[in-house]
Amino acid sequence: MSHDAHDLASELPEHRQRIHVLKVENAHFRRLMGDYNDLDQSILRLETSGQPIDDMAIEEMKRRRLALKDELFAMIRAT
Repeated sequence: MSHDAHDLASELPEHRQRIHVLKVENAHFRRLMGDYNDLDQSILRLETSGQPIDDMAIEEMKRRRLALKDELFAMIRAT
């Protein structure tokens, strides 16, 4: 199992500049990106800490992270 962070700029390197512009100019994008980053860091901490966690709970967190990424990517593509 991979225990890597999935920050948006690394996940979508070809859109780094657009991500930066949206973070500066769009409060909704900035909030969603903050939610995405917080969730990503929580997942990474749980995966690397060795603390027991219900598989369903971590999978739900990963589904939420993916949904946020999809929403953010749609905003990137729309601009």
